[in-house]
Amino acid sequence: MEKVKGRNQTLITEFIIVGFGEEPELQTLLFLVFLMIYIVTLAGNLLIIALVTADRQLHTPMYFLLGNLACLETCFSTAILPRFLSSLLTGDRAVSLNGCMVQLYLFGVLSATENMILAAMSYDRYLAICHPLHYAALMNGKVCGQLVAASWIIGFLFCAIVNAFIWQLTFCDSKEIDHYFCEFVPMIKLACTDTQTLQLVAFVLAAIVTLVPCLLTLASYVCIIITVLKIPSTAGRKKAFSKCSSHLTVVTVYYVIVFAVYVVPIINASKKSEKIFSVFCTVLNPLINPIIYCLRNKEVKECLRKAVRKLSAF
Repeated sequence: MEKVKGRNQTLITEFIIVGFGEEPELQTLLFLVFLMIYIVTLAGNLLIIALVTADRQLHTPMYFLLGNLACLETCFSTAILPRFLSSLLTGDRAVSLNGCMVQLYLFGVLSATENMILAAMSYDRYLAICHPLHYAALMNGKVCGQLVAASWIIGFLFCAIVNAFIWQLTFCDSKEIDHYFCEFVPMIKLACTDTQTLQLVAFVLAAIVTLVPCLLTLASYVCIIITVLKIPSTAGRKKAFSKCSSHLTVVTVYYVIVFAVYVVPIINASKKSEKIFSVFCTVLNPLINPIIYCLRNKEVKECLRKAVRKLSAF
């Protein structure tokens, strides 16, 4: 309990989200930029959901998982950006302890679930390319539903464990969270009770829901690459690789961003720089995924063309 010594013991029930500064001109510019990102993110992911739901050509396991990923990305952006946009517009940066806990919990659940859904999509591509004759039997609607349900359940359960520890903390002294949302590390720094057990539990659970899906995804693509290279014709290799190119691009971008933000130490980086790096992971990643699938996936592009033709016919 050494952490308590020398601190003001007035308990905190409300936090102030510092954001990116207080300059009025910067706030206006940030509001416009993040509002545009949020609108495009919602539009792109809702478009993916609509196409997957409406077009029978996309009623396959891969696109069922893609629709769930798009739904998750929509929730991810909505869990963070509206509150941040409100603070930029009104200048009110206060958030209650309960509100902060809810945002932190949603952020953890959605991050963990995204890791596992990406791994499930990798498994789907592995079966489609490495075991095409058994694909229909091994990857059907029931299996897809189980994979998605398991991803969400694990995300909710693991984050509930972490949040149970956080609820036991008391916060005192400073009420400023030096971030643009209620992020785990800046928040627990304000605790006036010991957080060593919490940090250990959070580290172990975060490693499980991040490292295990990453390794499964890597193993899937190693097998895929080996299988593709064994195909004798160039056209055959190109066709096989096209089945997973969009997902491979999404996975690569995602893990490069996560690795750069949370794994590689940023030596002598300012707090503002760290927050800017974090934007790539929490704000830009949900924007990138629908763009990649709409630009690189032939089936999605074809379904989008058909939808545009139908709308223009009215």
